[in-house]
Amino acid sequence: MLNKELISATIPTLNLKDSVFQALEMMSEFHVMQLAVVADNKLLGTVSEDELMNVDENLPIQTLEPHFSKAAVRANAHFMEAVQVVNDHNLCIIPVVEPENVFVGVITATDLLKQLGKVTGASEPGGIIVLEMEQRSFSFSEVSKLVETNDAQITQLNTYWDASSGSFIVTLKINKFEISDIIATFQRYEYQIKYYFGEELYENELRSNYDHLMNYLSI
Repeated sequence: MLNKELISATIPTLNLKDSVFQALEMMSEFHVMQLAVVADNKLLGTVSEDELMNVDENLPIQTLEPHFSKAAVRANAHFMEAVQVVNDHNLCIIPVVEPENVFVGVITATDLLKQLGKVTGASEPGGIIVLEMEQRSFSFSEVSKLVETNDAQITQLNTYWDASSGSFIVTLKINKFEISDIIATFQRYEYQIKYYFGEELYENELRSNYDHLMNYLSI
């Protein structure tokens, strides 16, 4: 999805003549900590609540122009660019521009998180397995094969380098909750499992046995 497809229709903008008080009121009303400042359809930057709290509320926004953030994303870029910029600058909104800094609108961090959830399959049912390994040891085909031998499929795979542990982290989303057999397979092939989240097979068996016992006792 492109940035321009996630633009919010509700978040207002500021102009240079708006007062600090007006800006703070708008931020409070729309539950944001930044607002874009626009003049003649051009983005001048964004002003933050922190900056506004330290000045006279009767001053015009124009007095803070040297402190405007210039962070913005391109309208036709993939939305992951916006995710990166929001994270890098700790923003709750990110302006979207076309060539020559023409202002198009803003994307909220909330909408980015929702879209990221869709892309990563966070809303889809299934188990999660997190593997820890050396980067050179990672083979998508092998990992996929080990999952598929247990009548399951990988619906999402994400990787990143964890500098704190010096490890390559592989996160798998599996299309079923019962992942004890998959865990056992990875362990048999000496994969290091960092975390896993799912419904263990033995828990299902225990529950089934318990239900059978209760049915038997009630006869």
